[in-house]
Amino acid sequence: MTPRTVLNRSLLALAGLVLLGGGLLILFAGLDIYRRHDLVPPVGWPLTTPHDVLLGSADRARWSSQGWWWWPAVIAALALVALLALWWLLAQLRQRHPGALPVGGTPPQEGVELRDHALSDAITAEAGALPGVEHAAVRITGRPAHPRTRVGLTLTSQAAPGTVLDVLCEGPLRTVRRSTGSPGMPTEVRLQVAGHKPHRAE
Repeated sequence: MTPRTVLNRSLLALAGLVLLGGGLLILFAGLDIYRRHDLVPPVGWPLTTPHDVLLGSADRARWSSQGWWWWPAVIAALALVALLALWWLLAQLRQRHPGALPVGGTPPQEGVELRDHALSDAITAEAGALPGVEHAAVRITGRPAHPRTRVGLTLTSQAAPGTVLDVLCEGPLRTVRRSTGSPGMPTEVRLQVAGHKPHRAE
C-alpha cells in the first residue's frame, strides 16, 4: 500500500467518522430518542431535543462579542477547508488507472485480461526479491491502451544502482511487457538508498 493510498484512506475514515457522529447527533435529537428511552445525555451535550439549535442566542451573542474579526476568520477557515476538500477530490479524479490490461496484446488473447492491481502486485513481489533491493513499490497508471509503470525501489547500502536497474529491466519489466504485449510501455523507476535522497531514472 502506497503512502498516498494510506493518506486517502485515513482522510476518508476521518471524514466518515465526523459525518457519522454528526448524523447520529442530529438523528437522536430529531427523533427525541433521549426522552423516549429515558436516556440522560452528558452535561452540555448539544442537540438533545427536537427544538434545540446548535448555536443558541446566548452562544451567538458570546461569540459575536469576541470582536469584528471572529466571524470573518470562521468563514475564511471554512472556505479553506472546502477548497482543500475540493482540491483533494480533483486530485483523486485526475488519477488514472487502466483497470484491466489485455494479456498478450490488443485485442486480448481469448478475452483474457489482467487487473492492474494484480499486475503491480506481481511486479512488486518479483522486484522486491531482486538482489540488493530492500523494498519495492509498483503502480500501473495510464489507459489500457497506453499503460505506464512506476517503480520505486529502496536499495541496500551495498547495492549498485546501475546493476539493480539492469536486472530490473531484464527481469520483471521485460516479463510485464511481453505478457501485456506492450513492448514500448513507458516505465519510471525511482531508486533510493536507505538514508539518501531518491534518484530518478527513466
